[in-house]
Amino acid sequence: MVDFRKFYKDNANVAYMVLGYPNLNTSELFLQKLNQSSIDVLELGVAYSDPIADGSVISVAAKKALEQGVDIHSVFELLAKIRTKKALVFMVYYNLIFSYGLEKFVKKAKSLGICALIVPDLSFEESDDLDKVCQKHSIALITLVSVTTPKERVKKLVRNAKGFIYLLASIGITGTKSVEDKILQEKLREIRLFTKLPVFIGFGIKNNEDVKRMRKIADGVIVGTSIVECFKGENLECILKDIEEIFKK
Repeated sequence: MVDFRKFYKDNANVAYMVLGYPNLNTSELFLQKLNQSSIDVLELGVAYSDPIADGSVISVAAKKALEQGVDIHSVFELLAKIRTKKALVFMVYYNLIFSYGLEKFVKKAKSLGICALIVPDLSFEESDDLDKVCQKHSIALITLVSVTTPKERVKKLVRNAKGFIYLLASIGITGTKSVEDKILQEKLREIRLFTKLPVFIGFGIKNNEDVKRMRKIADGVIVGTSIVECFKGENLECILKDIEEIFKK
């Protein structure tokens, strides 16, 4: 199983993009330049017709990708062209994995350099089948913890977690406002009672000011909606510049 700490020094810059938005060509050009960016871990969002965890910006981006015919097959074809030293993580809804076939999907993802899966609509209680396949192929099935998760459930969730813990800093969908820093700090201390894995904070983190604040709390900072917005103009140079501005020290 991959140790995510090897991809960063003091704090991980974690970015999220929708593959195929605004088009596959822009996604490919961006991924080819990934090694030159300050991103340590990149979440690759696979467009889905019913993205229940996503806010309007990401939902619209996914819709546009789907309208252009982007599917899991074209995503795999794209990734086959990419070579990077950064950590690649799939953010993918369970129905896409199930329809493709659990074993087939995980094995294919592993062969293309994916080191972890985030499946936002898959509950812990229903994750055994996928988790077993992921362990077989040394891919981490990422555990998500909310600020509202009770302590005893936190213990249950993170006890056998792999890769990193994804702490949801807001309640609801992506793009919403994060909760107070004090609450996040308390939840982080609670999580660390039960695991030594790094904890990355996501949801509601929008700009460089937010990033700098979260760096003081967690091992990594995840930015999604604001990164997706960077892709609107399709200009690769501007995309890379805007992302560097979000993650600057």
